[in-house]
Amino acid sequence: MSTGGAFGGNRGLRPIPPEKGIFPLDHLHECDSEKKEYLVCLKSSSNKSEQCRHLSKKYLQCRMAKNLMAKQDMSELGFSGVKELDSTEDQNKESIQH
Repeated sequence: MSTGGAFGGNRGLRPIPPEKGIFPLDHLHECDSEKKEYLVCLKSSSNKSEQCRHLSKKYLQCRMAKNLMAKQDMSELGFSGVKELDSTEDQNKESIQH
């Protein structure tokens, strides 16, 4: 006879949480603006996430700043070559529009 039972699982061992992937939900909506900005970008780019990586990075930085996930170097999360949009890029966009 098994020790865990049909639906009880293995009750003799304590579960080990995963190293990554589990973090507190943003119940207080502290990073909602960053999340919405990223989702709007995804929708406008036909879900091509590469075009929105700078916003994904911004969202994760917000989560780290608000202690909603462990602080970690962005290069460890795959953002080594991603930089935020700087003022020169914003100025270029403005000059094109005028």
